[in-house]
Amino acid sequence: MRLQIRYRTSYVFDVPQQRLVQLARLTPQSFAGQTVTQWFINVDCDARINATHDGYGNDVSMIYVDGPLAALTIEVTGEVLTENRAGVVRGIAEPLPPEVFLRPSPLTEANDAIRALADQAAARGSTPLERLHALNQSIYATMRFDTAGTDVRRTATEAMELGHGVCQDFAHIFCAAARAIDIPARYVSGHLFRRDGAGDQPAAHAWAEAYVPDLGWVGFDSANAICPDDAYVRVAAGLDYREAAPVAGARTGGGSETLDVSVSVVQAGQQRQN
Repeated sequence: MRLQIRYRTSYVFDVPQQRLVQLARLTPQSFAGQTVTQWFINVDCDARINATHDGYGNDVSMIYVDGPLAALTIEVTGEVLTENRAGVVRGIAEPLPPEVFLRPSPLTEANDAIRALADQAAARGSTPLERLHALNQSIYATMRFDTAGTDVRRTATEAMELGHGVCQDFAHIFCAAARAIDIPARYVSGHLFRRDGAGDQPAAHAWAEAYVPDLGWVGFDSANAICPDDAYVRVAAGLDYREAAPVAGARTGGGSETLDVSVSVVQAGQQRQN
């Protein structure tokens, strides 16, 4: 599938800022089943952009802006060719051993309910892959997808107690549960082409990947109860949302900010709506 992506993040500050530093994980990598044919990062002011990699191997753009600054917009546009590899991730940089992703993080601690869910899924499969598929289906059946009250600080435990959440929450619960049964798992941020025709979306997408011996990393999207196919564009991975978030940063100048995010993912040749 040939997918065209536009991701825009806009900030408006109530007090002019003296300086901003943004860490942007916005650039996807090419690997088996995903080929980036073009990709551009644009900032609507005078900015310095340095390309580098983080400790997980993600492509990172460090954006430096000197003030005074009342507003800032970062926009990425590009095109990616995708193939359905049944969620299997191969040919991507892996600077860390899978065992690193057994470590819990503040957003992926497992409580008794998550451990029970993981144990039930483990009992339904005789191999790690079967257990992971069972876990993926169990989270989908247990949690209700709900975009109201989105909170990037919400933990897997809090989401499990609520019984509903967004894709970020589903991915956090999957990571916590997989690690509870000794399977390395990591959080993934990226984009999803909506086959229902909803090209414009309020945010990027998120799912998880788990390590399966003799197969490698395999993606699981518990919010949709499937493994990622050619509708998915993988961008970054980490222990949890904080380590794979599209944009994070710091500013000097005080005051508050208003954030607006818009995403468009369409097939090449489809009309893009603004």
